[in-house]
Amino acid sequence: MKTLMRQGTVGALFLAAAFLFAPIHSSAQDSVEGTRKVVSRIAPVYPTLARSMSIRGNVKLDVMVSPNGTVKSIDIKGGHPILAQAAQKAVYGWKWEPAPHETVELLEIKFNPE
Repeated sequence: MKTLMRQGTVGALFLAAAFLFAPIHSSAQDSVEGTRKVVSRIAPVYPTLARSMSIRGNVKLDVMVSPNGTVKSIDIKGGHPILAQAAQKAVYGWKWEPAPHETVELLEIKFNPE
């Protein structure tokens, strides 16, 4: 009986820790200014540290998109470094429509915890 209770307690602690340290999704909104259409987006994860510190705001990015629509490079133009890192990580997974040449797309992602 004691062993069963210990297993239940360990399981409950593990579950609580998993929720505590899991990344939290933001209500991030993005706006894209450019010539190409985004065909696939990955939502940025709102960093746990930013949430605990009540950090919110906008991240501005210049995204170099290759002709096949994948992200070639990202230049961070503004925003809190913690939020900028989360935005950059997400945008590297985005895909734009193909084009005959590289383009620079202006992107602004707004982080606002719910």
